[in-house]
Amino acid sequence: MGMKHRIAAAIVSAAAFVAPAQAADQAFFSNVAGVWNGPGEIVAGKYQGTKFNCSLMGNPVADAEAGIALDGSCRVGVFSQKMSAVIRKVSGDYEGSFLDGAAGEGLDITAGRIDGDRVLMAIERKQLEGAMVARMMDANTMNVTVSVKVGDSMVPVIGMTLARDLDNMAVGSVQ
Repeated sequence: MGMKHRIAAAIVSAAAFVAPAQAADQAFFSNVAGVWNGPGEIVAGKYQGTKFNCSLMGNPVADAEAGIALDGSCRVGVFSQKMSAVIRKVSGDYEGSFLDGAAGEGLDITAGRIDGDRVLMAIERKQLEGAMVARMMDANTMNVTVSVKVGDSMVPVIGMTLARDLDNMAVGSVQ
């Protein structure tokens, strides 16, 4: 086989490897689209024990290989906090932000990957490093954990269990 054929074969092999991974990423985020509601708790730190309830709507992003935009709010007692996140895969890498990103009051997403029924995103804010893991427990239940790096360990600080709002499912899937 000549050099030209080996290069062409390598490109075809690489494309065959990338296409299923990209399709799997798109499928994961399509499954996450919709309206989600559920309780959460701060499990470590200054506000440990604080319970909250979130309502979020997820829609796939159009300007990326894969991704999702989440908007909604979380409520603690009578107080409500707007929540938003954008996760997008561009040129094979994940990027995005929670709220207004690390330049504001939020966090940056600096890397990520999809592994079957879960997504793992690296998050940063100034000297703080951590991870957000969202796992589909079944078609209508998602667990989300946010952990921060303390020394050599990852310490969970926020946990949530979100249920798909089946009454509003069609609204979340409209593109």
